[in-house]
Amino acid sequence: MKKLSKLITSPAVTVTAFVLAAALLLFSTIGGTRAALTYYSDAYTSRLATYDIGVALVENGTTVASRNYSSAGDGSWSTQDGSLLQNMIPEGETLHVGQKYDEALAVANTGSINEYVRVSIVRYWLDSDGNKVRTLTPDLIDLNMPGNGWVIDPEASTDERCVLYYTSLVEAGGVTAPLSDTLKIDSAVVNKVTQTESGRGTIVTTYDYDGVQFVIEANVDAVQEHNAEDAILSAWGRSVTVSGGTLSLN
Repeated sequence: MKKLSKLITSPAVTVTAFVLAAALLLFSTIGGTRAALTYYSDAYTSRLATYDIGVALVENGTTVASRNYSSAGDGSWSTQDGSLLQNMIPEGETLHVGQKYDEALAVANTGSINEYVRVSIVRYWLDSDGNKVRTLTPDLIDLNMPGNGWVIDPEASTDERCVLYYTSLVEAGGVTAPLSDTLKIDSAVVNKVTQTESGRGTIVTTYDYDGVQFVIEANVDAVQEHNAEDAILSAWGRSVTVSGGTLSLN
């Protein structure tokens, strides 16, 4: 088995990914994920104070990444950066296609003020050179999302990206219901092959997932409860209605 690691840099933070080495019909080790990245949208700071706001991404009951703004009001913050799926597969085992693994993702309000949150989940495949693999679709990375008070924003979502809003106000110290419960690599991936002419009258068949890694990014945003409709429109460009602590997309 071969396990490689490398750093991937985003505009906001440096995160770690693990490369998935695959062979024939069986993945040889745990799939790589881009680290969970959590942050607060700064676009609204000119109109509302951001003091004591904070969010954390929780995976199977454990905080994997967080960002908390300082009450000093100087724009400083503290962060914890981590990676997803690090404990998904028991030690000594390998990732099997079609098998479901526990993957409960939730958001915790780690600040001292109430807030509304959204999460962006991005799924894609990378080859060994870090290029996206277009022959493997994101839906083959099956992160099951049962609802649980989360609503998908169809205007912001694509085949690769799913944007979800939590419809309830998250009180200080509170945690949302999980937006997902299981993760599996769809068994249909084994049918994804490419056939090429060898030039000698024979056809060469290769598996599209050989040597690739699957990637999941989870990005978390939060805005404060006060004047939330205007804050969300300014920070995220989304028109919503907030009534009685419940958020709905317009």
